[in-house]
Amino acid sequence: MCANYIPVTSAERLLQFFGIVRAGDGPARDVFPSGVSPFIRLAPAGTDRGELNRTSDDGIFRFVPDFISKEEWAQNTQNVRSETVDSKSTFKRAWLDGQRCIVPVEAIYEFDYASGEAVRWRIKKANGEPMGIAGVYRSLIGPDGKELFAFSMLTVNADDHPFMQQFHAPGEEKRMVVILEPEDFEGWLTCSVDQANGRYCKQWHGDLVGEPMPLPKRPKKASVPKDPWAIVLCHSDIYSLPSAYADYCRKRSIRAIEPCGCTNASPAIPRLSYSRGFAFHSLC
Repeated sequence: MCANYIPVTSAERLLQFFGIVRAGDGPARDVFPSGVSPFIRLAPAGTDRGELNRTSDDGIFRFVPDFISKEEWAQNTQNVRSETVDSKSTFKRAWLDGQRCIVPVEAIYEFDYASGEAVRWRIKKANGEPMGIAGVYRSLIGPDGKELFAFSMLTVNADDHPFMQQFHAPGEEKRMVVILEPEDFEGWLTCSVDQANGRYCKQWHGDLVGEPMPLPKRPKKASVPKDPWAIVLCHSDIYSLPSAYADYCRKRSIRAIEPCGCTNASPAIPRLSYSRGFAFHSLC
């Protein structure tokens, strides 16, 4: 299984290892389900690309996106079992139509439970080359009426794989994504449906390396009072604001105002004792 990975977004590496021409480098970041990243498919019929009959598009890493369904089963369609891809109603049509793809990946993440806790590991090829992961894709019409793509990575059983068997929770079946050999890229995209599963959907036994790579901790959100005072600093004194300014602040989510640099403090504004914890934004 794979629910988190680092895509290949370097134009140079996409050309070198996958024969794909991209206009420029994409952002380097981790991709999670519903994230968008490049995938490779056969160029549409009639496209003149010479010897390079592959094309790259950006797709959603989840076969059934949120705008189609937010149910639990749909949220887990970033992977599909190779054993059932031809029979599961969600994937069957795309599989029978030969909509196979390659997902260019620098590294995948899996969880190791050897310590008794789930520890995220980053896994990649030992030789530093990217992985070409077998997938299936679909074309959709998005909420804005434009065409977009979604894809899923194919997986196989890894109970006896020398490296990948260490991942996933105890008692669960071990799974791994289908990693294609570079010389198999063309065959995977062009072979018949009958050949695709038996010939290509199998464990990859090249050298893999991994290391613990825990998810970065999210910063704690600062607590915000339900109804904070709107205040202003003037000559190091703090005053409560007239109602008009308070309304201005509430509508714009301004909790306080920086010193405005004025030279006179209005005596009509009553003094308010200092309160800690305000975020200051400038009104001027």
